[in-house]
Amino acid sequence: MTETLLTRVKSSMFVHLHRRTRGLLDGEYASVFKGRSLDFEDLRTYVAGDEVRDIDWKATARQGSTLVKRYVAVRKQLVLLVADTGRNMAAVTRSGESKRDVAIMAFGVMGYLASRHADLVGLARADADGGSSLPLLAGEPHLERLLQEVYRGTRLDGPASDTDGLLRYVADSSGRRMLLFVVADEAPIGPETRDLLRRLRVQHEILWLTVEDADLTSPVTDPGPGGDDAMVDVASDAWLPESLRRDRRLTDQYRRAAEQLRENTTAALRSLGIAHQRVGATADVVPAMFALLESHRRAR
Repeated sequence: MTETLLTRVKSSMFVHLHRRTRGLLDGEYASVFKGRSLDFEDLRTYVAGDEVRDIDWKATARQGSTLVKRYVAVRKQLVLLVADTGRNMAAVTRSGESKRDVAIMAFGVMGYLASRHADLVGLARADADGGSSLPLLAGEPHLERLLQEVYRGTRLDGPASDTDGLLRYVADSSGRRMLLFVVADEAPIGPETRDLLRRLRVQHEILWLTVEDADLTSPVTDPGPGGDDAMVDVASDAWLPESLRRDRRLTDQYRRAAEQLRENTTAALRSLGIAHQRVGATADVVPAMFALLESHRRAR
Protein backbone atom coordinates (compact mmCIF):
# COMPACT_ATOMS: atom_id res chain seq x y z
CA MET A 1 0.00 0.00 0.00
CA THR A 2 1.32 3.44 -0.93
CA GLU A 3 2.18 5.61 2.07
CA THR A 4 -0.28 8.46 2.47
CA LEU A 5 0.80 12.05 3.09
CA LEU A 6 -0.82 12.03 6.54
CA THR A 7 0.95 8.79 7.45
CA ARG A 8 4.24 10.43 6.49
CA VAL A 9 3.44 13.44 8.69
CA LYS A 10 2.44 11.31 11.68
CA SER A 11 5.51 9.09 11.33
CA SER A 12 7.74 12.15 11.37
CA MET A 13 5.93 13.53 14.42
CA PHE A 14 6.21 10.29 16.37
CA VAL A 15 9.88 9.82 15.51
CA HIS A 16 10.82 13.27 16.78
CA LEU A 17 8.33 13.63 19.65
CA HIS A 18 7.97 11.45 22.72
CA ARG A 19 4.63 11.11 24.50
CA ARG A 20 5.21 13.99 26.91
CA THR A 21 6.12 16.40 24.12
CA ARG A 22 3.10 15.35 22.05
CA GLY A 23 0.95 16.13 25.09
CA LEU A 24 2.46 19.60 25.30
CA LEU A 25 1.80 20.25 21.61
CA ASP A 26 -1.75 19.01 22.01
CA GLY A 27 -2.17 21.35 24.96
CA GLU A 28 -0.88 24.33 23.00
CA TYR A 29 -3.43 23.61 20.28
CA ALA A 30 -6.23 23.37 22.86
CA SER A 31 -5.12 26.75 24.27
CA VAL A 32 -6.18 28.41 21.01
CA PHE A 33 -9.79 27.72 21.97
CA LYS A 34 -9.34 28.14 25.73
CA GLY A 35 -12.26 29.78 27.44
CA ARG A 36 -14.89 28.17 25.25
CA SER A 37 -17.17 25.45 26.63
CA LEU A 38 -15.18 22.30 27.37
CA ASP A 39 -16.07 18.72 28.23
CA PHE A 40 -14.00 16.05 29.99
CA GLU A 41 -12.38 13.53 27.66
CA ASP A 42 -9.77 11.47 29.52
CA LEU A 43 -6.73 11.55 31.81
CA ARG A 44 -3.08 11.91 30.88
CA THR A 45 0.25 12.26 32.69
CA TYR A 46 0.99 15.71 34.09
CA VAL A 47 3.63 17.69 32.20
CA ALA A 48 5.25 21.01 33.05
CA GLY A 49 2.97 23.89 32.15
CA ASP A 50 -0.32 22.09 32.90
CA GLU A 51 -2.84 23.89 35.11
CA VAL A 52 -2.75 22.68 38.72
CA ARG A 53 -6.54 22.97 38.82
CA ASP A 54 -6.75 20.26 36.13
CA ILE A 55 -5.04 17.64 38.35
CA ASP A 56 -7.34 14.76 39.23
CA TRP A 57 -6.23 14.11 42.81
CA LYS A 58 -8.26 10.92 43.27
CA ALA A 59 -6.93 9.35 40.09
CA THR A 60 -3.42 10.53 41.01
CA ALA A 61 -3.67 8.75 44.39
CA ARG A 62 -4.86 5.53 42.73
CA GLN A 63 -2.26 5.61 39.95
CA GLY A 64 0.72 6.73 42.01
CA SER A 65 1.65 9.39 39.43
CA THR A 66 0.21 12.83 38.76
CA LEU A 67 -2.65 12.79 36.26
CA VAL A 68 -4.54 15.71 34.77
CA LYS A 69 -7.96 15.87 33.20
CA ARG A 70 -8.00 16.51 29.47
CA TYR A 71 -10.90 18.39 27.94
CA VAL A 72 -12.29 18.81 24.48
CA ALA A 73 -14.50 21.56 23.17
CA VAL A 74 -18.18 20.68 23.34
CA ARG A 75 -18.75 22.61 20.12
CA LYS A 76 -16.56 21.64 17.21
CA GLN A 77 -14.06 24.33 16.29
CA LEU A 78 -13.41 25.45 12.73
CA VAL A 79 -9.86 25.39 11.33
CA LEU A 80 -9.15 26.60 7.81
CA LEU A 81 -5.85 25.64 6.20
CA VAL A 82 -4.91 28.57 3.95
CA ALA A 83 -2.43 27.40 1.32
CA ASP A 84 -0.28 29.30 -1.14
CA THR A 85 -0.20 26.78 -4.01
CA GLY A 86 1.57 28.99 -6.55
CA ARG A 87 4.70 27.68 -8.25
CA ASN A 88 6.83 29.71 -5.83
CA MET A 89 5.95 27.01 -3.28
CA ALA A 90 7.36 24.33 -5.59
CA ALA A 91 10.82 25.88 -5.23
CA VAL A 92 13.33 24.63 -2.68
CA THR A 93 13.81 26.07 0.77
CA ARG A 94 17.11 26.48 2.62
CA SER A 95 17.19 22.76 3.54
CA GLY A 96 17.09 21.76 -0.13
CA GLU A 97 13.58 20.32 0.32
CA SER A 98 10.59 21.48 -1.67
CA LYS A 99 8.63 24.25 0.02
CA ARG A 100 5.59 22.17 -0.83
CA ASP A 101 6.85 19.33 1.39
CA VAL A 102 7.43 21.74 4.27
CA ALA A 103 3.91 23.12 3.81
CA ILE A 104 2.42 19.61 3.73
CA MET A 105 4.17 18.82 7.01
CA ALA A 106 2.86 22.00 8.64
CA PHE A 107 -0.70 21.50 7.42
CA GLY A 108 -0.53 17.85 8.44
CA VAL A 109 0.54 18.69 12.00
CA MET A 110 -2.18 21.32 12.42
CA GLY A 111 -4.80 19.08 10.83
CA TYR A 112 -3.76 16.12 12.97
CA LEU A 113 -4.13 18.20 16.14
CA ALA A 114 -7.56 19.35 14.98
CA SER A 115 -8.58 15.76 14.23
CA ARG A 116 -7.48 14.72 17.72
CA HIS A 117 -10.05 17.20 19.05
CA ALA A 118 -12.71 16.21 16.49
CA ASP A 119 -12.59 19.74 15.09
CA LEU A 120 -13.66 20.57 11.55
CA VAL A 121 -10.89 21.31 9.05
CA GLY A 122 -11.20 22.87 5.61
CA LEU A 123 -8.89 24.20 2.93
CA ALA A 124 -8.65 27.39 0.92
CA ARG A 125 -5.89 27.52 -1.68
CA ALA A 126 -4.99 29.98 -4.38
CA ASP A 127 -2.43 31.03 -6.96
CA ALA A 128 -2.30 33.81 -9.55
CA ASP A 129 -5.10 32.11 -11.53
CA GLY A 130 -7.60 32.16 -8.65
CA GLY A 131 -8.70 30.17 -5.64
CA SER A 132 -10.63 27.06 -4.67
CA SER A 133 -11.71 25.43 -1.43
CA LEU A 134 -12.70 22.18 0.22
CA PRO A 135 -15.35 22.04 2.96
CA LEU A 136 -14.96 21.97 6.74
CA LEU A 137 -15.22 18.34 7.84
CA ALA A 138 -13.75 16.09 10.54
CA GLY A 139 -11.62 12.96 10.35
CA GLU A 140 -8.28 11.80 9.02
CA PRO A 141 -9.55 10.60 5.61
CA HIS A 142 -10.78 14.14 4.96
CA LEU A 143 -7.46 15.58 6.14
CA GLU A 144 -5.62 13.31 3.71
CA ARG A 145 -7.80 14.69 0.91
CA LEU A 146 -6.85 18.24 1.90
CA LEU A 147 -3.14 17.42 1.92
CA GLN A 148 -3.41 15.73 -1.48
CA GLU A 149 -5.12 18.84 -2.85
CA VAL A 150 -2.21 21.01 -1.72
CA TYR A 151 0.30 18.50 -3.07
CA ARG A 152 -1.31 18.23 -6.52
CA GLY A 153 -2.03 21.95 -6.75
CA THR A 154 1.57 23.08 -6.17
CA ARG A 155 3.58 22.56 -9.36
CA LEU A 156 6.63 24.08 -10.98
CA ASP A 157 4.63 24.48 -14.20
CA GLY A 158 1.69 26.10 -12.39
CA PRO A 159 0.73 29.78 -11.99
CA ALA A 160 2.80 32.05 -9.75
CA SER A 161 2.03 32.67 -6.09
CA ASP A 162 -0.33 35.51 -5.19
CA THR A 163 -0.56 36.13 -1.45
CA ASP A 164 -3.00 39.02 -1.79
CA GLY A 165 -5.20 36.97 -4.09
CA LEU A 166 -5.20 34.12 -1.56
CA LEU A 167 -6.21 36.40 1.33
CA ARG A 168 -8.83 38.13 -0.81
CA TYR A 169 -10.32 34.76 -1.75
CA VAL A 170 -10.55 33.76 1.93
CA ALA A 171 -12.04 37.13 2.94
CA ASP A 172 -14.70 36.90 0.22
CA SER A 173 -15.63 33.25 0.81
CA SER A 174 -15.50 32.74 4.60
CA GLY A 175 -18.65 33.71 6.44
CA ARG A 176 -18.07 31.84 9.71
CA ARG A 177 -15.57 32.63 12.45
CA MET A 178 -12.55 30.34 12.11
CA LEU A 179 -8.91 29.83 12.97
CA LEU A 180 -6.96 30.57 9.80
CA PHE A 181 -3.63 28.76 9.51
CA VAL A 182 -1.73 30.41 6.66
CA VAL A 183 1.36 28.78 5.11
CA ALA A 184 2.87 30.99 2.45
CA ASP A 185 5.93 31.83 0.41
CA GLU A 186 8.45 34.47 1.40
CA ALA A 187 6.86 37.65 0.05
CA PRO A 188 6.68 41.33 1.03
CA ILE A 189 3.67 42.46 3.06
CA GLY A 190 2.54 45.60 1.28
CA PRO A 191 -0.37 47.99 1.94
CA GLU A 192 -2.95 45.75 0.23
CA THR A 193 -1.81 42.72 2.23
CA ARG A 194 -2.11 44.72 5.46
CA ASP A 195 -5.63 45.89 4.56
CA LEU A 196 -6.73 42.32 3.78
CA LEU A 197 -5.27 41.02 7.04
CA ARG A 198 -6.99 43.78 9.04
CA ARG A 199 -10.26 42.78 7.40
CA LEU A 200 -9.72 39.12 8.23
CA ARG A 201 -8.62 39.84 11.81
CA VAL A 202 -12.01 41.41 12.56
CA GLN A 203 -13.67 38.02 12.18
CA HIS A 204 -10.98 35.35 12.50
CA GLU A 205 -7.95 34.31 14.50
CA ILE A 206 -4.84 33.98 12.32
CA LEU A 207 -1.63 31.96 12.59
CA TRP A 208 1.02 32.57 9.90
CA LEU A 209 3.92 30.34 8.89
CA THR A 210 6.43 31.59 6.31
CA VAL A 211 8.39 28.98 4.34
CA GLU A 212 11.86 30.41 3.84
CA ASP A 213 13.60 30.87 0.51
CA ALA A 214 16.75 28.97 -0.39
CA ASP A 215 20.05 30.75 0.13
CA LEU A 216 20.97 31.89 -3.38
CA THR A 217 24.61 32.30 -2.34
CA SER A 218 25.03 28.63 -1.44
CA PRO A 219 26.66 26.10 -3.82
CA VAL A 220 24.40 24.03 -6.06
CA THR A 221 24.80 20.45 -7.20
CA ASP A 222 22.15 20.48 -9.94
CA PRO A 223 23.69 22.06 -13.04
CA GLY A 224 21.67 24.45 -15.16
CA PRO A 225 21.56 24.62 -18.98
CA GLY A 226 24.82 23.76 -20.64
CA GLY A 227 26.22 22.30 -17.44
CA ASP A 228 26.52 25.73 -15.78
CA ASP A 229 26.19 25.63 -12.01
CA ALA A 230 23.14 27.85 -11.70
CA MET A 231 19.90 28.30 -9.83
CA VAL A 232 16.56 29.08 -11.42
CA ASP A 233 14.04 31.58 -10.09
CA VAL A 234 10.74 29.68 -10.40
CA ALA A 235 8.75 32.92 -10.38
CA SER A 236 10.43 34.23 -13.54
CA ASP A 237 12.13 31.10 -15.00
CA ALA A 238 15.39 33.09 -15.04
CA TRP A 239 18.65 31.23 -14.45
CA LEU A 240 21.08 32.73 -11.94
CA PRO A 241 24.60 31.84 -13.07
CA GLU A 242 27.25 30.81 -10.58
CA SER A 243 29.39 33.75 -11.70
CA LEU A 244 26.82 36.21 -10.35
CA ARG A 245 26.50 34.32 -7.10
CA ARG A 246 30.28 34.54 -6.60
CA ASP A 247 30.21 38.34 -6.80
CA ARG A 248 30.81 39.47 -3.21
CA ARG A 249 29.17 42.86 -3.70
CA LEU A 250 26.02 41.29 -5.13
CA THR A 251 25.85 38.59 -2.46
CA ASP A 252 26.22 41.17 0.30
CA GLN A 253 23.38 43.19 -1.22
CA TYR A 254 21.28 40.04 -1.51
CA ARG A 255 21.84 39.12 2.15
CA ARG A 256 20.93 42.62 3.31
CA ALA A 257 17.77 42.62 1.19
CA ALA A 258 16.77 39.16 2.45
CA GLU A 259 17.29 40.21 6.06
CA GLN A 260 15.29 43.40 5.51
CA LEU A 261 12.43 41.37 4.02
CA ARG A 262 12.41 39.06 7.06
CA GLU A 263 12.41 41.99 9.48
CA ASN A 264 9.65 43.80 7.61
CA THR A 265 7.45 40.70 7.51
CA THR A 266 7.91 40.03 11.23
CA ALA A 267 7.20 43.66 12.14
CA ALA A 268 4.12 43.89 9.90
CA LEU A 269 2.50 40.74 11.28
CA ARG A 270 3.35 41.69 14.85
CA SER A 271 1.73 45.09 14.39
CA LEU A 272 -1.43 43.33 13.20
CA GLY A 273 -1.46 41.00 16.22
CA ILE A 274 -0.80 37.89 14.13
CA ALA A 275 1.40 35.11 15.54
CA HIS A 276 4.17 34.36 13.06
CA GLN A 277 7.02 31.89 12.67
CA ARG A 278 9.47 31.00 9.93
CA VAL A 279 10.53 27.52 8.87
CA GLY A 280 12.99 26.20 6.31
CA ALA A 281 12.91 22.41 6.77
CA THR A 282 10.38 19.70 7.55
CA ALA A 283 12.42 18.77 10.63
CA ASP A 284 11.85 22.29 11.99
CA VAL A 285 8.07 22.31 11.53
CA VAL A 286 7.06 20.88 14.92
CA PRO A 287 9.27 23.27 16.97
CA ALA A 288 7.93 26.15 14.86
CA MET A 289 4.37 25.00 15.54
CA PHE A 290 5.09 24.91 19.29
CA ALA A 291 6.38 28.47 19.13
CA LEU A 292 3.51 29.64 16.92
CA LEU A 293 0.77 28.26 19.16
CA GLU A 294 2.51 29.49 22.30
CA SER A 295 2.92 32.96 20.84
CA HIS A 296 -0.77 33.05 19.91
CA ARG A 297 -1.79 31.91 23.40
CA ARG A 298 0.30 34.57 25.12
CA ALA A 299 -1.06 37.31 22.89
CA ARG A 300 -4.71 36.51 23.67
